Amino acid sequence: MPHVGAIEVSDGLADRQARPAYDRRMSAWNQSLDAAGVREPELRRDYSAQRESVARFRRASYLAARLLLPKAVLPHVVAATAVMHHGDNLLDTGPKPQRVSAWASWEQEVRKALDSGVSDDPLIRTLLHTTAAYPRLREVVEEYLATATAELEFAGFATEADYQAYVDAYSLPAFMLVASLLRPEHEDGDFRAGCRIFIDGSQRLDFINDLAEDLAEGRLGIPTETLARFSVTERDLAEGRESPGVRELVERQIEAARTSLLAAKELPALTASRNGVLLEAVVEIELLTADAALAHGARLLRGSASPPMVGSLRVMLGARRRARRQG
Repeated sequence: MPHVGAIEVSDGLADRQARPAYDRRMSAWNQSLDAAGVREPELRRDYSAQRESVARFRRASYLAARLLLPKAVLPHVVAATAVMHHGDNLLDTGPKPQRVSAWASWEQEVRKALDSGVSDDPLIRTLLHTTAAYPRLREVVEEYLATATAELEFAGFATEADYQAYVDAYSLPAFMLVASLLRPEHEDGDFRAGCRIFIDGSQRLDFINDLAEDLAEGRLGIPTETLARFSVTERDLAEGRESPGVRELVERQIEAARTSLLAAKELPALTASRNGVLLEAVVEIELLTADAALAHGARLLRGSASPPMVGSLRVMLGARRRARRQG
């Protein structure tokens, strides 16, 4: 059994080597909680649980937020992101009757907590505290709760108008859970309009980049009328046929997404102070993802594309330097 002992020793050494970096991260996180006014020990544990969840399922997004957001904003963005992720899971996981029941129960619990100001759920407790810090978030949460069932009913789109209605009913309200924390205190509608442009491009890119996964789950985010325009059927896509029509369809969808994302480069200038640096990085990384998807072309039928790691890090480090210059 000598190999077992060797593994135990090496694991212990790795733990000791990793501990200083972990301690530094936790120290920075604790400073963020202090800056955000999260003082009570139980509430700090609630926020830390959401941090662990978000860092686990969206590591790159969490890293960008940690690098680029002011300390006082980070815990609130983490809480809103955790709410969005939890909602996605409820709406997307399991047979439809199960999803309908789970969502109805969650919606009722959140609405009750918003009215009473108390909850036994750690995630909802962080939402309540963040809503108290950002009162405008309550209206955003209520819009999200009221329209999110569009995801439950999603079964594909007949027309481009159907896709746009889905963006308005589900994609935008979900994105605004986080984005509303980054907007200026007094906003005349330009910021939301910029978010709408961004999420149109991001959602369209997501649907085309995740073709293989979506087809395996029996759903497709490309409108039927768009398929017909390129003489492509859902069966062609499901069977992985890389025909000229499929290649052109993929290219045009990515180009349409890219057009919206390029227009969304105006969005960071509409945010509050340093918060725009994060959205700037998000837009740039989405554009890198679009470039990677375009390079994949019809091979997206076999798997999605990811932005290059070096390029993404370059974007985040450049944004961090600009954030530091802004103080």
